[in-house]
Order: sequence, then C-alpha cells, then structure tokens
Amino acid sequence: MNKVITISRQYGSGGREIGGKLAAKLGIPYYDNELITRAAKESGFAESVFENAEKKATNSLLYSIAMGMSSYGNQELGFSNLSLDDRIYLAQSNVIRKVAEEGPCVIIGRCADYVLKDLDNVVHIFIHAAMPFRIERAMTIDGVEKNRAEETILKNDKRRANYYNYHSGEKWGLATNYHLSIDSSYLGIDHAVDSIYTFVKKLEK
Repeated sequence: MNKVITISRQYGSGGREIGGKLAAKLGIPYYDNELITRAAKESGFAESVFENAEKKATNSLLYSIAMGMSSYGNQELGFSNLSLDDRIYLAQSNVIRKVAEEGPCVIIGRCADYVLKDLDNVVHIFIHAAMPFRIERAMTIDGVEKNRAEETILKNDKRRANYYNYHSGEKWGLATNYHLSIDSSYLGIDHAVDSIYTFVKKLEK
C-alpha cells in the first residue's frame, strides 16, 4: 500500500466510520481528531480553537490562499497578520502535509484533498448518502432528536461546504475534485469500505 487516502463526506454518511475501517483493513494510520491534537501541539493553539474553526466558517472571499501559503510559518512575511481562522487552517494544513510525507494513511476531512492536490500518490474519496440514511445515523450515533435531524444535517453540510469553499476556492462535493464518489446508503458501510479498498488496490497495479 503506497497511497495516501483523503475522505471528504456529507454529515451522517458514515465517512468517518468508513475511513477508520478502511485504514484498519489496509493496515495504515488513520487521522481524524489526531490531526487536531498534533496541530495544536505544533502550533501552540488550543485544540478547541481547531475544533471550532469549521463551525465558524463563512463564504468570505477576503482570504487569499495563495498569499497565505507563501507566508505560512514566517511572521516577517505576514503570517501574524492573518486572521486566527486562517492561521488555524494553515497550521492544520502543515500537519496534513507532514503525515502524508510520513507514508500511507487515511485522512478525514479538513480540506485534505485540496491541501494534497498536487501529490501523485493521493486518492481522493467523497462519501455521500440519501437523507433517510443520514437521519438514522444522526439519531443513533450522534443522538440528534428526530425532529431536528434533517436541519442538523443540512446545517453541518453547509458549514463543511463553506469551510472548504472558503479555503480552497473549489466547490465542496463537486465530482471532478475527487477520484471516487460513493453512496454509502446504497452500498452500506462495509461494502463501501470494500469498494474503496478494491479501487485503491487496483491503482497499485
């Protein structure tokens, strides 16, 4: 296995579970909240700041990703003048690049597909699902009340889309940004894992 796999996902689609099971099946590291812990440790920011970044994302076009990347890590070039959210994103992106350089792994969310878009050894996956499937998972896994489930799902998708669109300049969920898109409500979680596993293994040949 010589591939880094990024998984973007709709809320309630089971993307996190799929990613964990896929990493276990491939015998490679899995990064989700571990990225936050590591980014916090390396940057000096509190973990809670990273956890809240996506929740506060807006559609603002004021941020220039190109300028941010060129100044990252060097306060003399303007890193200290970026907003807190932008600095958090850049610190997290730095960690994503580091874990990708360390070897094969599965990375969940956090614009990882965009951050690693120029690398050849990366496979980008998007997980989506039908609303009834997502509602059931939101209720059983996250404890969301039935009458608030769909609203919660749409709100979380909106935040993820805003966060991704804001930082990448790309459109979240657009098929052309990914190598493989899977409907987990059609396949089921385990079959989705098997499908991605087969896809990745075929690429190695």
